Amino acid sequence: MTASVADRQLAHALSVQQALSMNRLDGKIALITGGARGQGAAEAELFVEAGAQVVITDVLDDEGAATAESLGDACTFFHHDVASEEDWNTVVQAAVVEHGRIDVLVNNAGIFAMGDLSDTPMDLWHKMVAINQTGVFLGMRTVAPVMKENGLGSIINISSIAGMKSAAGAHAYSATKWAVRGMTKSAAVELAPSGVRVNSVHPGIIETEMLNQFGPGMKERMQDRIPLARTASAHEVGQLVQFLASDDSSYCTGQEFVIDGAMTS
Repeated sequence: MTASVADRQLAHALSVQQALSMNRLDGKIALITGGARGQGAAEAELFVEAGAQVVITDVLDDEGAATAESLGDACTFFHHDVASEEDWNTVVQAAVVEHGRIDVLVNNAGIFAMGDLSDTPMDLWHKMVAINQTGVFLGMRTVAPVMKENGLGSIINISSIAGMKSAAGAHAYSATKWAVRGMTKSAAVELAPSGVRVNSVHPGIIETEMLNQFGPGMKERMQDRIPLARTASAHEVGQLVQFLASDDSSYCTGQEFVIDGAMTS
């Protein structure tokens, strides 16, 4: 597939999705972690365009504030370390005070680092687990009572295709993304009677800052393994997240949604 064909496919997909998403999230209150840049910022932009009030959080204060400002009055920013129980309590309380409830939680914050099984130091392991796994657990645990009280809600946990298949050379990262997949299913069954849905999203190779951490030439080598012959934009992943946040996905819970251009097929 030539680059021009792939570009045309992407442009068409985004234009169709933009038309479908109009007013999809009218009146909803959403909390998106890791929203300062990249995929989180794309999700926030799409949520605002669809009518939501959005709270984005991050440890990147300057970038987070700038992103919120660029999205206007419908978006606010809070400093937030997702590995901190205290920060979660503070952010959720602030969102409820400001908006009265939380309808959608997107556990988007995450980090990536390469490391073979034998070469992964304990400090990297603990950091990866704290942010990618414990952060998701704390988010669900803190937000669930708010959603249960309202009798509805949608939690979207961002995992990875590394949570669907082996990811040699990224042992700690893979372990946390499999954990997110398992926690999603457990929480979905537990929270379903309260009207709260929980799903996981498993992106493949996405054009964000994280892609640069694979090293020189890796993007091209990985792209050759994608049947759709291109990487995905952050907005494409955001459109899937927007769908899961909306009432259009009202019967979807406890599921993995893979968005990888057939890379794992």
